[in-house]
Amino acid sequence: MAWFDGSRPIKVEGGIRARTQRGSIGSTWWSRRFIDILERICDKGRLSRGRAYARRGQVLSIDLSAGEVRAAVQGSRRDPYEVVIRIEAYAESRWAALEEAIAAQAVYRAKLLAGEMPVEIEELFAAMGVDLFPRDLDMDCSCPDWGFPCKHLSAVLYLLAESFDDDPFLVLAWRGRTREQLLGFLAGDTSEELQVEDVPFADRLADFYAAGATAHRPERRPTAAAPDLLLRVFPPPADLARVLGPAYRRLG
Repeated sequence: MAWFDGSRPIKVEGGIRARTQRGSIGSTWWSRRFIDILERICDKGRLSRGRAYARRGQVLSIDLSAGEVRAAVQGSRRDPYEVVIRIEAYAESRWAALEEAIAAQAVYRAKLLAGEMPVEIEELFAAMGVDLFPRDLDMDCSCPDWGFPCKHLSAVLYLLAESFDDDPFLVLAWRGRTREQLLGFLAGDTSEELQVEDVPFADRLADFYAAGATAHRPERRPTAAAPDLLLRVFPPPADLARVLGPAYRRLG
């Protein structure tokens, strides 16, 4: 069956083609991290042939869900080959702990809400006893090629890395948490700091048009917000929060 390695694939119209036609694939730190893992655990020759497949547009489809990627790749036979790549998708209880840890770090939360993957998040996952990126991959292809991974699997892996460039939340979705789920939790965590007690209008009718609080009527003085609330809700870049925090508290 070795003759399949040297045969020419059937040309595809409208396949998924890698944007990067030369050099390495992957432009962001998170996609390059994934590629580095692939190039460490996979046969370099087969990865090279996979890059050629990815750049030629031989991959017909890629579908990512929690713990699994399924793809169809057109090879030298008439029927496309079926590719499956599996990793561990974390349970709800694990993700609940991870979300709390992410929300506790204002910089991580702000970057994720802005659509960016913070570099430090990989260390946060490790501190929680789990991996963000897979150390190994459970992969299958319906082709008869020898070697592992075959060029069809390799092509899908490289295109997967490019999809991570476009949307870093796919890395988390593969582990079991979609963009909507994670950002919904983080946005909700932020909004709790801005909640104001809702007093029914009927209960305030008697003094709704009265003047504001004075030194003689302290009961009308509104409850003061935390002096550093603005910094916690909209954290400044780098270490400015640590520098500005004491100043905001003194002003408060």
